[in-house]
Amino acid sequence: MQYYSTNGKAPLADLNKAVVKGLAEDRGLYMPEVIHKLPKAFLDDMPKMRFQDIAFNVASAFFGDDVDLDALQDLVYDTLQFDCPVVKVKDNIYSLELFHGPTLAFKDVGARFMARLLQYFLRQGSSVCGCGTAIYSTVNVLVATSGDTGSAVANGFLGVEGIHVYVLYPKGKVSPIQECQFTTLGKNITAIEVDGVFDDCQALVKSAFMDEELNKHMMLTSANSINVARFLPQAFYYFNAVAQLIAQGHKPEDIVICVPSGNFGNICAALFGHQMGMPVKRFIAANNANDIFYNYLQTGQYNPKPSKQTLANAMDVGDPSNFARIINLYSQNGKLSPEETHKVITSLISGATYSDEQIKETMRKCYKETGYILDPHGACGYQALEDSLQPGEIGIFCETAHPAKFKEKVDDILGIDVEIPERLAAFMKGEKQSVPMTKNFEDFKKFLLAR
Repeated sequence: MQYYSTNGKAPLADLNKAVVKGLAEDRGLYMPEVIHKLPKAFLDDMPKMRFQDIAFNVASAFFGDDVDLDALQDLVYDTLQFDCPVVKVKDNIYSLELFHGPTLAFKDVGARFMARLLQYFLRQGSSVCGCGTAIYSTVNVLVATSGDTGSAVANGFLGVEGIHVYVLYPKGKVSPIQECQFTTLGKNITAIEVDGVFDDCQALVKSAFMDEELNKHMMLTSANSINVARFLPQAFYYFNAVAQLIAQGHKPEDIVICVPSGNFGNICAALFGHQMGMPVKRFIAANNANDIFYNYLQTGQYNPKPSKQTLANAMDVGDPSNFARIINLYSQNGKLSPEETHKVITSLISGATYSDEQIKETMRKCYKETGYILDPHGACGYQALEDSLQPGEIGIFCETAHPAKFKEKVDDILGIDVEIPERLAAFMKGEKQSVPMTKNFEDFKKFLLAR
């Protein structure tokens, strides 16, 4: 499989290069040249299959051209050592609980999969060569996080030989428990506390990839959803969720998937799954007050803005990277005009946006009526379904992280004491280790050059 850049000015890359480099030379995001359709026999059998078996079939269609199938099967089965159940919240709304991985967040699958895939290429002896340039002894992973990405990537890569991870996060803008999950690990994980917002962290990462001197000094890649190996495996969740609903007797043509969206990697994975044949009626992208995509759906104009700090902090993104992939996907790599592309997108995807006060009210109402505890991100997805489901439709919203990861907020809003799972409590006992950093790229570059 070859991968091209969304900006259209970089050479084609194989999967090895796309994973190792993360970002194309022209600052574009890599896209697969072909999205393979899954066979009808698989889609028919899916409701009777285990999560791991479903995921392996999907992974084979994504990566089977570039990874030995036996190795890929081992990789998938190692990654998915937990389940992600669909839980009925009310008659027509189900929660897809994506918080059963090591850090209790949906990004665990993508992070662990990428770590194992990068390790696979390292063992092949090719990825450390810098795709034909100098030899490097270590691959350095740069990841910007607005919440859960940092903890998922840090834990997914923890202790992996030959790889060092730098987690950039905005000072004071992630929850205390989220922060503990990547600042207390040590070993091959370095946490960098940036005096800015998530967009500043993301800008530092992108600038590092484009800096010639830095790239000669060290091998850099990204584990954000800009990396194909990080976001594509998240499609596993959606195939499995649809399979569970069909197994319960629901018709696929009635299923609506709603994804709380920040950097849009998660919904992008779902959309790729749909392109592969996953039977779903339509999608909803639920935003918090950072409503850039919502406004695009309404107007056809994409106008990124500085991100706003909200209760749903992992969605505090003012210029979502994966918007470029969505546009590329539905414009058929630029073959359609912006107007035609907008029409295609809005025929499949609708949007919603919610203020902090609306999020709080949704959490209270859902808990009172159903007893189900929403975290602030899941609340956006739940409310979007409440507001827009049509008669006969069945909605799935992503509960992207365990409510205990936002314990202070959830306890205060609902007036309860959310129990902290043992895995989270263990992180909180560790000692914080972080490096303070300005949002100035030259400061960040100087730090990396000294490594």
